[in-house]
Amino acid sequence: MFQNYLKIAYRNLLKNKAFSLINILGLSIGISAAMVIFLIVQYDLTFDKFENDNPRIYRVVADYVFSGSPFHSSAIPDAMPVAVKDQITGIEQVVPFRIWKEDVKASVPAYLNNSPAVFKKQGHIIFADENYFKLLPYKWLQGSPQSSFQNPYQTVLTESSLKVYFPDLTPQQAIGKELIFYDSIYTKITGIVQDLPYNTDLTFSSFISRATIQTPRLKPNDGDEWGSASPSSQLFLKLSPNANQVAIQEAITKLYRSHQSNNTGETTRFHLQPLADLHFNADYENYNGRVANRSTLYGLLAIAAFLLFLGCINFINLNTAKASQRAKEIGVRKVIGSSKKQLVYQFLSESLLLTLVASIFSILLTPFILRVFADFIPAGLHFNLVQQSGMLLFLLALIVIVGIGAGLYPAFILSSYQPVSVLKGNVHTKTGKPSSSLLRKSFIISQFVIAQVFIIGTIVVAKQIHYSLTQDLGFKKNAVVTLQASWNAPLANKDLLLNKLQSIPGITMISLSNNPPTSIADRGDNIKYTGDNKETQTHAQVKLADTNYIKLYQIALVAGTNIPSSKTIKAALINQTCARALGFQDPAQAVGQDIEFNHQKVQVAGVIHDFHQKSFHQPITSLIISSKESDQLLFNILLQSQSGVGPSWKNTLSAIETAYKEVYPGEDFEYHFLDDNIAEYYLTEQHLSQLLSWATALTIFISCLGLFALAVYSALQRTKEIGVRKIIGASILQILSLLIKDFLQPVLVAFIIAIPIAWWAANNWLQNFAYKTGLSWWIFVLTGLATLIVALITISFQSIKAALANPAKSLRTE
Repeated sequence: MFQNYLKIAYRNLLKNKAFSLINILGLSIGISAAMVIFLIVQYDLTFDKFENDNPRIYRVVADYVFSGSPFHSSAIPDAMPVAVKDQITGIEQVVPFRIWKEDVKASVPAYLNNSPAVFKKQGHIIFADENYFKLLPYKWLQGSPQSSFQNPYQTVLTESSLKVYFPDLTPQQAIGKELIFYDSIYTKITGIVQDLPYNTDLTFSSFISRATIQTPRLKPNDGDEWGSASPSSQLFLKLSPNANQVAIQEAITKLYRSHQSNNTGETTRFHLQPLADLHFNADYENYNGRVANRSTLYGLLAIAAFLLFLGCINFINLNTAKASQRAKEIGVRKVIGSSKKQLVYQFLSESLLLTLVASIFSILLTPFILRVFADFIPAGLHFNLVQQSGMLLFLLALIVIVGIGAGLYPAFILSSYQPVSVLKGNVHTKTGKPSSSLLRKSFIISQFVIAQVFIIGTIVVAKQIHYSLTQDLGFKKNAVVTLQASWNAPLANKDLLLNKLQSIPGITMISLSNNPPTSIADRGDNIKYTGDNKETQTHAQVKLADTNYIKLYQIALVAGTNIPSSKTIKAALINQTCARALGFQDPAQAVGQDIEFNHQKVQVAGVIHDFHQKSFHQPITSLIISSKESDQLLFNILLQSQSGVGPSWKNTLSAIETAYKEVYPGEDFEYHFLDDNIAEYYLTEQHLSQLLSWATALTIFISCLGLFALAVYSALQRTKEIGVRKIIGASILQILSLLIKDFLQPVLVAFIIAIPIAWWAANNWLQNFAYKTGLSWWIFVLTGLATLIVALITISFQSIKAALANPAKSLRTE
C-alpha cells in the first residue's frame, strides 16, 4: 500500500512540474536557512557545557559606578585571590590566572644552526597553576598538573601549540625543550595536554607557571595591591555544593571594601558571573573574542521559522488551489471504496515526497549559504552531515514536521469532497459548501506582512549604519593613519622614527598619543576637584597626547589654551562633559583650576568641545587629555589630501614602512586608517544588515513564487469567464483590472498590518544606540510602493497573457 502511495505521489510530482518546482524551491530555501541557523544557534548554545560541575563555576567580575555612570570589568586586584582563599568559606577551588595581554614573540632555539625559529604575535598565553587544570577537563599527554607548575619558567602546551612551535616532535619528545617568550623569558616545556574537544571561550593554548610572574623579571607589584585592578588578572571560583552564591558575592565585595582607604570602594560591587554566561555577556571580557547575543540567536530562529512558514504557505496555497483539478480523481476513488484515511495518507505521502526532494536540494544549497554569510558565521562552524549526527536528526525532524505540517490541511480538505457532487462537476466539501479563497488570501497577507517587515528592518539598519558613519564625530577622521611604536624598544627609537617620518613629503602633520580620539581600548581614572570646600569627583577616559593632537584631529577649543608638550603631567585638557561633571557650568570657569589626576595636581589648560570617544551605542563621557611622553607610543599621521599634486598615499605609506623597518627591523609593519577602525564599531550592524537583506530577498522571492503560481492557476480557472467577458465587450484593461485586483488587495492589507509591527521592532532596535537616526515616513511609503510594484510585476505577465488570449479558443468546446 505504501509503495502505491509513493508511486502515485511521484506521478503527480511529474504531472505538475511547474507547481512542484515552485513548491520545491520555496521549501528548499526555507529548509536551507533553517539548517544554517540551526548550525549557528547550536554552535553558540553549546559553549562551555562540557564540565559536569559547570553550574558551580563562576568568574569574579566587578561593577563600578562613577558619577552615576556604570562601568563593568572582569579585572581584579592582584591581592584578591589569596585573600578570598584564606577568608571566605563555601569555595572549593580558587583559580587565578594572568593573561599576557601584549603581542608577544616566541622563539624556539634551532637544532642545526644559531638562528632560532621566531613566531610573532602569539596569543592565548596565560600564567596559571595546577588549579586551572583541576577546573577544566584537559587530558594530559605528558606531565601532570602537580609536577608541571612547581617552579618558575615552566610551560605547558596544548597539542595545537606544540605543532606550531615543534611540528616534528611528539609530546614525549617535547618535554624539556626550551621555549622563549618576549626575547628574554626562557622556559622549559614540562607538560602537553590535548586541546579541549568542545566549544569554549577558554581558548588558551600556552600556560606558563604562575610562579614566573613573582620573579624579579616580571613581578608586577608587591603582591598586596588592592588600589587598582589589572585587566590581565582574572579569578575563577568553583563553589562548594549547596554554597550560597549571593552570600559569597557579598563577602568578596565586603573584603574589597575593607582594604580601601577612601570611599571609592562604596561604588564598587563584585559579583559571580556563571561560566555559561561568558559567551553571551558583552559587559565583561570574552577570551574567545566573539560574544554571542541571545536576542540575535532568537531573531535568527524567528527568521528560519518565517522562511519555513512561507514555504509551507506556498505548499498549502497551491494544493488547495489545485483542488478542483483533482476533485474527480477523489470522487472516483471514494466511489470504488477508498476511505478518507487512505486519501489522507495518499496526500501526506505526496507532501513528504516533495519535502524530501526539497531537503536534498537544501543540502546542496547549504554550503553556498555558508559561504555567502562567511563574515557572519563563527570561524569554528562547519557543515558535515556525516559527522554531525545532531544536524542529521534535525534535518529528518524537519522533513517529517514540514511534510506533515504543510500537507495536513490540504489532505483533509481534498479528502472531504463529496463524491456525488464532484462527479457532477461541483467542488464541495462534506459540509456541502464550495471551497473559499479566504484562506489563500490570508496566507498571501501573512507572506507579505513578513516580507514588508523585513524590508523596513533592512532599510532602518542601513540608515542607522549610514548615520553612524557619516555624522560629524567632533574630530577629523579622514586621511589619518595610526601606527604603533614597539612597546619593548628604547624610547629613543620612537624619537628617531618621529624624525624620519617628519621628513617624508606626503605627511602633513604627526601627533604622538596613547590612543586616537575614538578607540576600543580604554584607559580611565578618577578626577577630583575641590572648590568652595566641596569635593567633586568624576571618572574620565584618559588620553595622553602631545600638543599637536587637537590640531591634527581639528578638535575645537571651547575655552583656554592647548597643552604644552611635557615628559610629565603638568597641564590637561578636559571636555565639556567633564567640566559639567566637576561643577563648572561655564567652561571658562574651569580654565586655570587645579584638579587631582593620577595622584597629582594638574592645571586645566583648556576645555575642548565634546567628541565621540566610542561608537554611537554609547553616550559621550568625561575625558581628560594630558601630556606624558613616555606613554605616547601611537603615531597619528595626517596624510596630504589626494589632490593629484603631492605624492600618492601608496608612495607615502611605502616611505613610512621603510622608515619603520629602519628603526624596528625585527617588527612587522602594521598601520590602520582611522575611518576603517570606526567602521569596525558597526560590524555587528553590518552583518545584521547583510542577514536582513538576504532574508528579505528570500522572503520576497518565496512570496512571489506563491503569488505567481496562484496567478497562473487563477488565470487558468477563469479562462472561459475571460472569453465570455471579451465577447460581450470587456476591454483588455478591464480584464487586467479584474485579474490583478484580487491579488493586490491582500498586499495592501498586508502593508497596513506590517506598519505597526515594523515600527515597534525598529524602534526597539534603535534603543541600543545613544545617538540614532529617525524612523522617517518615507521608509514605510517606499516599502509599500516597492512591494506593490514587485507584486504587480509578478502577476502582470500571466494576467496580460490571459487578457490577450483569443476568446474563440477558450470557448470552442462550449
